[in-house]
Amino acid sequence: MHAVVIDNLEEYLAGALEPATLREIEAHLCACASCRGEVDGMRQVSSWMTALKVEDPVVPAPGFYARVMHEIGDRQPVPTFSSLFSLDLLFARRLVFTCLLTLAVLGSYLVARETGEPALMSPEVVMAQQENSPMDSAHAHEAMLATLTRYEP
Repeated sequence: MHAVVIDNLEEYLAGALEPATLREIEAHLCACASCRGEVDGMRQVSSWMTALKVEDPVVPAPGFYARVMHEIGDRQPVPTFSSLFSLDLLFARRLVFTCLLTLAVLGSYLVARETGEPALMSPEVVMAQQENSPMDSAHAHEAMLATLTRYEP
């Protein structure tokens, strides 16, 4: 079907279109056989649905509602999957607390396992860690200078 008919099909079948739109759709239906066939098919389905409609309303026997209410009043509701989403307040609090506790434990584990760059040492700590190496050797002076140049405050 074409867009002209699809956009206003429900209103056309119900007879609730404005005259200008009705003329436009009818002009299209006169020219387009496929749209005309589709609309005729939908009219046929609509008439079948109307034929299924009961003319006289069904009136239940006296006491019917009372018997039904008595039957369902004694039953306990069966838990379903959708009942998981209707949480009570106490369970929701426990769930939130458990999630936060799990997050805290995992966070502390990650912080403890972190292998970042070691903390930078001050020049005093570097000099104190030197094992009584003779300061008069050229190698010791060069090592000390290299260590001090890497120091960043």
